Amino acid sequence: MATEIRSAIDFYERHPISAGIIVAKVKAARGHLDNVSPEELFAHDQDHYGGLAANDALAALAKIGDGTRVADFCAGLGGPARYLSARYGADVTGIELTPARVKGAAELTALVSLDTKVRVIEGNVMQVPLPAASVDAVVSQEAFLHVPDKARALAEACRILKPGGRLAFTDWIAHRALSPADADLMWQGMAATNLCDIATYRTLIENAGFTVTSVDDLTAEWAEILKVRLAMYIKLRGETQAAGTVSGHDAFYESYVRFVALVSEGALGGGRFSAVKRG
Repeated sequence: MATEIRSAIDFYERHPISAGIIVAKVKAARGHLDNVSPEELFAHDQDHYGGLAANDALAALAKIGDGTRVADFCAGLGGPARYLSARYGADVTGIELTPARVKGAAELTALVSLDTKVRVIEGNVMQVPLPAASVDAVVSQEAFLHVPDKARALAEACRILKPGGRLAFTDWIAHRALSPADADLMWQGMAATNLCDIATYRTLIENAGFTVTSVDDLTAEWAEILKVRLAMYIKLRGETQAAGTVSGHDAFYESYVRFVALVSEGALGGGRFSAVKRG
């Protein structure tokens, strides 16, 4: 398990979307960094498929509103966490494994004066540093693909939720088993491990102590989104190199090209799941 954790950290420490590049883009657009609003980050800090609409979909499924206590598993730079606070009034605690992204999330959250409502703390979603029955909702977006023991992470989500609390997340789905070469490329390039199909995911969620309330196959939607994201990453690589920030490793770009092809072919895809804690 230590190998998988190290690889996920390595992946995100070298990811081309960083706090540095986000701040550089905001400063270039407005000329200074005084009184930056959360909305001014939204064009740059939402590192997940589907942008703000994807956040809204999870918020609706998790019934997030003013004062809702939310845990965001694998929160990254905190873009969705800040959005849920700014748009819905939620109090959000993000759990993030990578120290560089925890630090970057704190910088961006302080920049937009949301640090009293949003915090991203360093931690492992397989052993969440939050008390039992302490949150109303758990969300996550395209992150469990990095988690070697998904059952354990889902059990942790159930543990920290209050009775009747809600889980809503998106993740990669394997519609068929990958070839050894493709599986190795997804691991080497994007730290993807132990991918499963929709039926297996449903079973994992139910076994963790939840009643599944909805399952959506997002594969067709993602196929179009990912083509746009691939073009964005290619453009971003040049921008990050020019800005002197992290530009991502070669294996990431090679694996992303193949990932987009695999989703277009229907071998890989996406799923959106929601569930309520039993009891």
